[in-house]
Amino acid sequence: MENNKENPEHKREKLRQEEFKKNLDLKNHCNLADLVGIYGCKDTGVLILLIMIGSIIFLLVSQ
Repeated sequence: MENNKENPEHKREKLRQEEFKKNLDLKNHCNLADLVGIYGCKDTGVLILLIMIGSIIFLLVSQ
């Protein structure tokens, strides 16, 4: 897709993602949708999986 033929929604989404990459201030952007927008779906899934595995290991070790 050429840049001059992009629809406005695609341009807006692209600008929003670029802004999130520039401004990683998590005080203003701390919900899951913003996290997926910044890092992508696969990376966010891996992060959530690691958090879940870490919490399970912590619960097993702390008993």
